[in-house]
Amino acid sequence: MDNESAPGRKAANGEDSIYWDKSKGRYIGAVSLGYTPAGKRHRPKVSGKTKTEVRRKLRDLKRELEQGSRTLANYTVEQAVDDWLAQGLRGRADGSVYTYRSLARTHITPEIGRTKLKSLEADDVDTWLDGRAELIATASLKLLLSVLRRSIAHAQRRGRVVRNVADYVVAPEGRPGRPSKSLSLSQAESILRAEAGTWIHAYVVLALLVGTRPEETRPLTWQHVRLDADGEEKPHVQVWRSVRRHGEMKTHKSRRSLAMPRHVVAVMKEYRDQQQAALEGSNRSLLPEDLVFPHPSGKLRTAQDVRRNFRGLLKEAGLPDPHSWTTRELRTSFVSLLSDHGLRIEDIARLVGHSGSSTTERVYRKQLRPVIEAGAEAMDEIFSDKDGAAGP
Repeated sequence: MDNESAPGRKAANGEDSIYWDKSKGRYIGAVSLGYTPAGKRHRPKVSGKTKTEVRRKLRDLKRELEQGSRTLANYTVEQAVDDWLAQGLRGRADGSVYTYRSLARTHITPEIGRTKLKSLEADDVDTWLDGRAELIATASLKLLLSVLRRSIAHAQRRGRVVRNVADYVVAPEGRPGRPSKSLSLSQAESILRAEAGTWIHAYVVLALLVGTRPEETRPLTWQHVRLDADGEEKPHVQVWRSVRRHGEMKTHKSRRSLAMPRHVVAVMKEYRDQQQAALEGSNRSLLPEDLVFPHPSGKLRTAQDVRRNFRGLLKEAGLPDPHSWTTRELRTSFVSLLSDHGLRIEDIARLVGHSGSSTTERVYRKQLRPVIEAGAEAMDEIFSDKDGAAGP
């Protein structure tokens, strides 16, 4: 007789039991936990096609009970992710929340959302990620796994699941990400002439010739733009805050003061005068706390709005396929142009707030002055005509 179908002795009171349920066509396993306050027997149950499967589930169930929690029977991956998105992201930036929701909606819910969390295994997560690896880049895969991992951890903290199988998984290599591009000198000269007199022109001139990050340029206020020389200091921009949460900078070396090339000073002065003239009708002056590149509503411009206007400028400048460029590539172009000009990599690293030599790192942590002038001087040389006049 087959061992799976062989009858066993009847379980004594207080013992676990496994029995065949003819109506369900499955083996049922029950853990005896005594009686409820209402006087009814408390017997959590599991089921399976074989006794071996039921015994394994009983062991898992007892381990969960010993740890003081139990995975809810019908709690799904989709529910765990939705709960984390609703409750676990308080205080996060809107952009981050949007990214997490988009990843969940596109890659988690349609693929493994209906899977019950109690039956989700590490192999299931591996298989799912391998399928996604054919569609998205490695960085996105890592973020996708992070969303799942944090969602299950959120469920753990609320007693809805015992173990986090995503902790045992490593994200695979995905599709190669889109490589960053850099403008050539001739392309840079073209876009520095495009849409002159507009806010996006001033934005591009500042970002390309000073090397600020998009998240540093958008929240820039006039109190941090010094257009007039003050003693020994040249006109400069104080890159001291970003659109990151609470306005903090990306790294401890990102807070810096950068001299502006002569062309940037000229463009920014003209742009400031235009902005002030536009305010005269409302009987107010330009204030230090006013945004340099505000939306017409007066609020901070979104990254999407800046990117859309930037691509329009590229189209006017005659660049092919303007929609293939992002505003962040103004920064990579800044680095490339300076490198081609022969500026030392250590100086470039200081300008863009990246890691440099140990000495630079040790000094730069405290250094907001003097203004870092190397980039401005090099850009003056790159974009000066034969007579020495600034400008593209």
